[in-house]
Amino acid sequence: MIRLDNISKQNGHQILFIDASMGIQKGEKVGLVGPNGAGKTTLFRMITGQEQPDDGQVGIDAGMTIGYFSQDVGEMSGQSAVAAVMDGVGPVSALATEMAKLEAAMVDPDQADEMDAIIERYGDVQGRFEELDGYALEARAREVLAGLSFSQERMDGDVGLLSGGWKMRVALARILLMRPDGMLLDEPSNHLDLESLIWLEAFLKNYDGALLMTSHDRAFMNRIIGKVVEIDGGSLITYSGDLDFYEQQRALTEKQRQAQFERQQAMLAKEIKFIERFKARASHAAQVQSRVKKLDKIERVEAPRRRQSVQFEFRAPARSGDDVLNLRNVHKSYGSQSIYSGLDFLVRRKERWCVLGANGAGKSTLLKLVAGASAPDQGTVTVGASVKMGYFAQHSMDLLDGEETIFESLDSSFPQAGQGALRTLAGCFGFSGDDVEKPCRVLSGGEKARLVMAKMLFDPPNLLVLDEPTNHLDMATKEMLVAALADFEGTMLFVSHDRHFLAALSNRVLELTPEGVHRYDGGYSEYVARTGQEAPGLHPGG
Repeated sequence: MIRLDNISKQNGHQILFIDASMGIQKGEKVGLVGPNGAGKTTLFRMITGQEQPDDGQVGIDAGMTIGYFSQDVGEMSGQSAVAAVMDGVGPVSALATEMAKLEAAMVDPDQADEMDAIIERYGDVQGRFEELDGYALEARAREVLAGLSFSQERMDGDVGLLSGGWKMRVALARILLMRPDGMLLDEPSNHLDLESLIWLEAFLKNYDGALLMTSHDRAFMNRIIGKVVEIDGGSLITYSGDLDFYEQQRALTEKQRQAQFERQQAMLAKEIKFIERFKARASHAAQVQSRVKKLDKIERVEAPRRRQSVQFEFRAPARSGDDVLNLRNVHKSYGSQSIYSGLDFLVRRKERWCVLGANGAGKSTLLKLVAGASAPDQGTVTVGASVKMGYFAQHSMDLLDGEETIFESLDSSFPQAGQGALRTLAGCFGFSGDDVEKPCRVLSGGEKARLVMAKMLFDPPNLLVLDEPTNHLDMATKEMLVAALADFEGTMLFVSHDRHFLAALSNRVLELTPEGVHRYDGGYSEYVARTGQEAPGLHPGG
């Protein structure tokens, strides 16, 4: 269905691909992996024809439709989310938009004189909408949006008023509704909550076309893909199996290549020693010549490239009192919507609570109340003795000074720390060498999140309050963060949609549901085993 044959591609001075090849058949679900900047997005753009390879061929079966979801969402406004989703399927959306305008005109007293013409036009438009099976399509569009956690109100509201994250969901829903023959999904799991993620997982499992996707979410990838294509030093290497299998195979191949390299180096050293020793002796001239020729012909084995991963190590935080947080009879509403009425919640030292709940259940609200970023309408939130809190919120990244470089930003937070200590800290969070001279305004979402995290963890608090800390983080940084937080000696309260993060770090679960608040001893894995569901109100495969 999709083939890349011996493609080469260079961006400026950077060579992305050299004689690289891969293929995807109908029904195959493939994960695309490689370090940041390796060329994953360029590969997608070559398949869709937005970019051309410098050399080689991109082949797509005749008549094949391809849907491409990228992080770059175009301008959307002036229509409802439902209409914007139906847009991807053709003229049905324009008819739906016109029907909505005509319906508004019918009840507008200022247009009473033109009512006959409006009703006649409405009849024509509605007839054409029915011919194109518009009502069935609209129902499917609503189903997809509901799966991505849209309320009815949000579906019918102006898409232009939505935040960037919700616009991303609209763009994703548009591709899913198309059901094209091939789907290219670049980080579809970003900006999704746990419920939407699990729904999308089920949707993609049932999709019967060709799928090529990237994602920083390990559990999500593992459950969908059956094949991995890795971009490695300009080549495309295909592995059968999921992400875990790929990593085992890759480690094995790297070990074999290292052994092969070391064997060859030993042999070369021995030959060179012989040549050096006997090159001045006439009696050995023939042997020396023959060995020199042999060395010239040998194909050199390259040493495997080491994937650098730096580990961040916590300094032990000062000990807090045993009662870290106490919420008593907390009430909180937004307008007419009551979020909490009489919540009691005690957090003790070394507990690691993950907070689960459907969209709008009050997860972020709870964290804001604890951090003092929001006040309860009634009741008390008490922070215990000797508690030093670190709060990571989604808006934390907006508080960075855009004109400061990464190094200046760290230095202004920790003026007492030496340059060496700050450079080491930056390196642990993926900023090595000249990276620290980048101004904050040019950083990506992932880089900003890493910088905020570095600042928070350098002088460690003994209570971490984290709201979706893994959004934007790549897999390597996520693994580093999980490893670091596993050794953290303080207390944690966090919200995350990353199941690996939830399972690795929680030892308590607070579940917020419309029926009330439930507490579970044991972490996320025990919660899933006990309830048979991965998120409140969701059942396996549902």
